[in-house]
Amino acid sequence: MTGTRQGAGMTSLRTRERLVARLWEQGIRDELTLAALSAVPRHLFVDEALATRAYEDSALPIGHGQTISQPYIVARMTAAVRSTGALTKVLEIGTGSGYQAAVLAQLAGQVCTMERLASLARVARRRFQTLRLFNINCRHGDGREGWPDEAPFDAIMITAAARAVPESLFLQLKDGGRLIVPVGAGDGQELLLYRRQGAHVNFERLETVHFVPLLPGETE
Repeated sequence: MTGTRQGAGMTSLRTRERLVARLWEQGIRDELTLAALSAVPRHLFVDEALATRAYEDSALPIGHGQTISQPYIVARMTAAVRSTGALTKVLEIGTGSGYQAAVLAQLAGQVCTMERLASLARVARRRFQTLRLFNINCRHGDGREGWPDEAPFDAIMITAAARAVPESLFLQLKDGGRLIVPVGAGDGQELLLYRRQGAHVNFERLETVHFVPLLPGETE
């Protein structure tokens, strides 16, 4: 998965390894998560005009008012769900560029990812095919409803800020499953990690974050 885009000029594995080194310095110490980020060429998930900025630790626009999350947040969320149990099947809500799903695909047996914007879902599917990530299933739909036909999941990752987590998503977790989500609005968002234990759900606060909002419905 080390393909080079014409004109990018900075797409080597060494460039990704420098990013991983910066993430280590920021406190991401899960080696499998860091290896997954090193394996995924982030420049292939942004517009060519932004390829030279792909390995900065910053969010970048992908159109439609959406962004590709900064690598630190991708690593933080991935490490949080990976370190608390096996990842056989994972649901991601908010495919966006497809980058987070591609990282999860390095660690999980199967990744189900949902995107409400059909145009983003189409582009993400092409990227997954190019990178031969055949363990990703991408669906156009309202992620707030989850994916009942594929449940239960070891983990659910929501990559947009919710005001409240739909109860139906907790029901799609396996016993012992984890759900990670930014909750809140504006500058008041917190990254929360939920764990389902039988009929009970506990959570912990991880850190303050800033995500685009989780919107209802689906659209082109």
